[in-house]
Amino acid sequence: MADPDVRTDGIAVTSPEAWDYKTLPEWDNDFYEEDDILQFAAALDAPSNALAASPSEEDLSRLEKTKEAERITALNDWRPVRQRQLRRPGASRSRASRKSSKSRHKKQARRGRDETREGWTYSFAKYPLLLFIFGWIGFLGTCYAFTRLYIWFYEQYVTWRGQRDRLRKALRKQDHYEGWVKAAEELDRHLGNDKWKADDEGSYYDWKMIKQVLRQLQHLRKQAEEDERSSRGRTGGRESGERPIDLLRKVLESCVKANFAGIENPRLYSETYYGTKNLLQSYIDETSMALKYIFSSSQLTPADKRTLSDRLSANLGRSALCLSGGATFAYYHFGIAKSLLDADILPPIITGTSGGAVVAALLCTRTDEELKKLLIPALATRITACHESIRIWWFRYWRTGARFDSVDWAKRCAWFCRGSLTFKEAYQLTGRILNVSTVPSDPHSPAILANYVTAPDCVIWSAVIASAAVPGILNPVVLMRKLPSGKLEPFSFGHKWKDGSLRTDIPLKSLNTHFGVNFSIVSQVNPHVSLWFFSNRGTVGRPVTHRRGRGWRGGFFGSAIEQFIKLDLNKWLKVLRHLELLPRPMGQDWSEVFLQRFSGTITIWPKTCMSDFWNILTDPTMDRLARQITAGQLATWPKLKFVSNRMALEKVIRDAYTQYHAPDEEPPVVAPSHSPDQPSPLSPPRALRSVLSEDDLTSLLAQAKANNGVVEVPENLLTPGREVDRFNFASTSSVERQESPSLAKRMSNLWGAMQTSPNNSNNNSTSRSSIETVRPSPRELAVPSPSSHHAREQSRRRSNVVDELVRQSRVFFDDDDDILFGSETDGDADGRSDTEYETTGDD
Repeated sequence: MADPDVRTDGIAVTSPEAWDYKTLPEWDNDFYEEDDILQFAAALDAPSNALAASPSEEDLSRLEKTKEAERITALNDWRPVRQRQLRRPGASRSRASRKSSKSRHKKQARRGRDETREGWTYSFAKYPLLLFIFGWIGFLGTCYAFTRLYIWFYEQYVTWRGQRDRLRKALRKQDHYEGWVKAAEELDRHLGNDKWKADDEGSYYDWKMIKQVLRQLQHLRKQAEEDERSSRGRTGGRESGERPIDLLRKVLESCVKANFAGIENPRLYSETYYGTKNLLQSYIDETSMALKYIFSSSQLTPADKRTLSDRLSANLGRSALCLSGGATFAYYHFGIAKSLLDADILPPIITGTSGGAVVAALLCTRTDEELKKLLIPALATRITACHESIRIWWFRYWRTGARFDSVDWAKRCAWFCRGSLTFKEAYQLTGRILNVSTVPSDPHSPAILANYVTAPDCVIWSAVIASAAVPGILNPVVLMRKLPSGKLEPFSFGHKWKDGSLRTDIPLKSLNTHFGVNFSIVSQVNPHVSLWFFSNRGTVGRPVTHRRGRGWRGGFFGSAIEQFIKLDLNKWLKVLRHLELLPRPMGQDWSEVFLQRFSGTITIWPKTCMSDFWNILTDPTMDRLARQITAGQLATWPKLKFVSNRMALEKVIRDAYTQYHAPDEEPPVVAPSHSPDQPSPLSPPRALRSVLSEDDLTSLLAQAKANNGVVEVPENLLTPGREVDRFNFASTSSVERQESPSLAKRMSNLWGAMQTSPNNSNNNSTSRSSIETVRPSPRELAVPSPSSHHAREQSRRRSNVVDELVRQSRVFFDDDDDILFGSETDGDADGRSDTEYETTGDD
């Protein structure tokens, strides 16, 4: 666990054992099968499939295409098939020169006819506008570089001085997590951050609710433990009739949710170098203890525990580690993974793109014990993808348009993927879910996130190579799938795929769709976006020391200028994309390289150096890999407390789910599917929605008046019973119910008002008594009842909908203008909070 009192059990980078390559597990086993490599080479050399061909796809085949027979057609019977053409003496060309010119013209990647904008204004203004925007972007980029340089000097010579500068340097020199925690706590004491921790009040979370729930959890857990010791847990004996274990279960079902009361706000961990509010930490610890107790208690049956684990897993969501691309910058990922692994908080869902896919494949095909022996500097002896000399790769680039050979990379990549394992086999071996982002060579086809759900039989090393196929570095490759016989064949009709970083470097939406991921740990090392990551209000584990955490990095004017220039740059890049001004070098649309999202809930940015840019396509030495692993650890240690608090709850729920479910069963992501015409067996009865539009209300009222109070409510105006079932945690076996809430009381008198006569003197009294009547429970309504009771219930229900319609109709006529104009809420147009922009990464 991420506890500073417990020393991590991984091999230290400075230990002699970490520099001996013979300590690597299976260091002398290459893992690849020669037949698999031959089948992969045959699939690359095969002619392009008709289904995979595209007019906008660049022809980068390794071998020359076979010569096709020429089709000859005569215009008529008396005209020669090949008519001689007279040329001027200086205009003759040989057939070979014409053929080479035609082939060069064919290899140029051009837009399709339907993609090309028409009109003389577009053709006239395209290139002048493109030059102007490029020049303005260059000017803004230069201003941004000087602004960041000013901020750096401001922090070095204004903010960091004296004792605080010495403590910060001591913090950066630590080589193990325990020493780093002690240095961070000492720096917090010097800066006065301990006072902020001790103060329960805060603007970034609902501290009053957290305090109240914490007291309830402590009280109910102690009562439940006493009941279990005194053998009164199953018999009850209390006035309320509910056991403390049941009340504890209800409280946990209410509070174990994603970002409950704002406890996952990164700002709560951005005010100190280590830790957060003491109240919040006590709440996390108590919730974890309550979860462990309730899943180990004998007062709940295994079926109850299974149901509880389903609900908590769906509510809390899951965490994922996302590893970006970045060529050899991706070796910094080893340090991030080592820190999480040593702290025992490595998420079970890992995604990688380009170079990050190689690291992700290694993490998901080895066990924890093997990884602790692999993530050391000696691993550099197995990283040999860039071993060729310049004489070899230069001629290959001249001949094929790519620097590296796909078949050679397949042999060297097989060791990291443990041979020809498929995604499903890797999941069954380690229990980790590997995801690899790849993009089709056709710029208009959708990208794919390959995993054991979307591509279970796909061979991992083929997906890793495809994810690293940057145009000009590696040609697009074919994905391979494993047949039941063990042989390999092309996957997805023989389509070719390339680098996933070109479109989806961090596939957060796909992860949320497939596995319910709502907490992402992003390790971002892409060199082309490193300059744009700047957190002007601090980030997790790296607070702003200016004005004791309430200042701005570089002062307010420095941060303001940085935001102005960066947002203006982003605007002009979007203009280039939406006006279709950018050309397509190598047949690739490069507009998404800068405009996609590169951050997550927690973004880790290791500190790089200038030599990494020079060695961006060279294999690392042991010394360089040791420096990269250490830099990755130093960047991850400030985030470990935040990650460990999240994983403390998620791991308990995951262990309980594994204990009470089948081994291969995954936690639920969506609600169980039922027929649209049949409600879920556990779903509550369908009811009228709480908020209706003016048109809906008018039509329902007119229908009620015309049909003497009988209204057929359309399906779209009823509450969705299937979605309610996903969040309905009440016990379905109990007939006893509590008092109806205010909305239920308003809806308890159904259709009665429409059937009362105007001459009836008891209208008011009847309506008032009906409203005060408690509505029967859903279970009682479902049970058949005598005819008299059924008639009474029908009369009650008839008046309720009309009352609700009248009440909602007043909203459109009785509200004041100042309420309508003053109902805006804070936040951005896309629904993201300010915290997402402030915690995008480290500088």
